Amino acid sequence: MITSPSAAPEARAGKREWIGLAVLALPTLLLALDMSVLYLALPHLAADLQPTSTQLLWITDIYGFMVAGFLITMGTLGDRIGRRKLLMTGAVFFAAASVLAAYSTSPEMLIATRTLLGIAGATLMPSTLGLISNMFANPKQRGVAIAVWMSCFMGGTALGPAVGGMLLEAFWWGSVFLLGVPVMLLLLATGPVLLPEHKNPDAGRLDLASVALSLCTILPVIYGLKELAKDGLSTTSLGAIAVGVAVGAAFVRRQLRLSDPLLDLRLFTNRRFSSALGIFSVGGFAMGGMFLFVSQYLQLVEGLSPLHAGLWLVPPAVAMIGGTMFGPALSQRIGAGWVIGGGMALAGLGLAVMTQAGATGGLGLIIAGLMVAMVGLGPGAALTADIVVGSAPPEKAGSAASVSETSGEFGIALGIAVLGSLGTAIYRSGFTAPAGTPADVAATAEDTLAGAVAAAPSLPAEIAVPLLDTARDAFMNGLNVVAGVGSVAMLAFAVAGVVLFRRFQPPATQEAPAGEGGEAAPSTADEPPADTDALVHAV
Repeated sequence: MITSPSAAPEARAGKREWIGLAVLALPTLLLALDMSVLYLALPHLAADLQPTSTQLLWITDIYGFMVAGFLITMGTLGDRIGRRKLLMTGAVFFAAASVLAAYSTSPEMLIATRTLLGIAGATLMPSTLGLISNMFANPKQRGVAIAVWMSCFMGGTALGPAVGGMLLEAFWWGSVFLLGVPVMLLLLATGPVLLPEHKNPDAGRLDLASVALSLCTILPVIYGLKELAKDGLSTTSLGAIAVGVAVGAAFVRRQLRLSDPLLDLRLFTNRRFSSALGIFSVGGFAMGGMFLFVSQYLQLVEGLSPLHAGLWLVPPAVAMIGGTMFGPALSQRIGAGWVIGGGMALAGLGLAVMTQAGATGGLGLIIAGLMVAMVGLGPGAALTADIVVGSAPPEKAGSAASVSETSGEFGIALGIAVLGSLGTAIYRSGFTAPAGTPADVAATAEDTLAGAVAAAPSLPAEIAVPLLDTARDAFMNGLNVVAGVGSVAMLAFAVAGVVLFRRFQPPATQEAPAGEGGEAAPSTADEPPADTDALVHAV
């Protein structure tokens, strides 16, 4: 039986735990930065290393692939060998791989080091969140701690372009990787003193077959979604997704038959656990697609430099951090359901504002809408992460954290694929090259806005100006539709958030029923674990 933490008053964290949280927040911020900071460095490293187009794609994507693929494995491994031990080990490898990446002398070397960075990053993410759940036993304090953790993660993703732009103004492209070295050295120096060790004393051996099956499930699906976003429906994208789904069925069957599985699927029989994961994924879906278009809008429509484009994303990031930190206190007053649902409704309204932006004079609407959306998303993201981790037994905290982060990765990848494909289709259907445009230039411009911007300088002004105007108008039509779809999704799930969590009272305000001797009786998950044999048969 899966039990949720008792609602009885827990020991409150002290100064050591809060300083330890600061130590854990730094690698979380760094990992998020690493996912977005590379984009601005691509032109610089391309000029230096001269990779092929295929190699450049792998340099960009391999880090995210490895993080997503190894999250579940590393989360469960931390439960077995100790979360602090795994965190320290990952920090050593991350620092070493960062130095190797910074001084890479060939595309192949950079791809290999980015692969190592992704695997090391996967050891850090679930370990940090798992340790937070152990360090902050008091539910109210845990909610605040997870809000800080989530602020660092989401804020780091948004701040990555600005940080990368500032580094590239003063240093070479490898400097974006060296950010990780001092952070990991600080973690290694302070972690053994400030961070406690936690592991599952009854955990068995790691099932290597399950590890292989999990990788062969997640990696093909993520790859297929990325290919879908780039090239639309194709044999490659659909085949990769189909392979991942088929292997995923085998993975599920194996987990249900193992006495000590890599991923305890009984966690999903807790309705709050599953609902929180779904809502977290929807937020990633909507915002993953929007950030794809906003980043292009700032540079290709507004004509901003990468640095200035990154700086325009700082206000939404700050707004999101403020919203995230405000979420736990607000949930104590009005309940988690209203905070999660109300936040998603606010995010939906922010995206609705973005549907009104045009190709000229739209910057204010885009940034204002994005700020409102980020304020709305922040509290719900922190609360759903807290619900996911709090719904699992303490010995499964690392595994629960990895599932939460994996669901977010899938949501973002799906949003980029689906909403990216939708926006691209609308762009292509709305673009018409002006008369006199050479056929090859027209084909390039019709493919993407970036192609139109790149081709325009080679054309006479009387063709280039209307071509760019038409391309930017078509792109904004796509952005408006994508924002509208995201808004509808947010508003629909805002209702779901209120309904699913309207009776969920933050644990800090619950009163535990007394058992014999005045002790609090442990509470159980919303739904009993499903019968394992029945699940095996169903799969």
